[in-house]
Amino acid sequence: MPKKTKLTTFLTLSAVAGVFVGVLVYFGVRLLESALIWGGLTFIVALVAISTLALMVPENGDDPDKQVLS
Repeated sequence: MPKKTKLTTFLTLSAVAGVFVGVLVYFGVRLLESALIWGGLTFIVALVAISTLALMVPENGDDPDKQVLS
């Protein structure tokens, strides 16, 4: 039986992506405001994308024909 994914996992992955993009933008344009905006946007988009993908994975592997979101 697979373990449930915790919220901290989603937040950590999104934060890492946001910091990575923020650092890249900062060293590219040397503007702190732009880096913070791009990092924040990346955090939000990554969080929504990871959460959406997690909803698509069935929690119970018994019946592959069962709908996940019902």
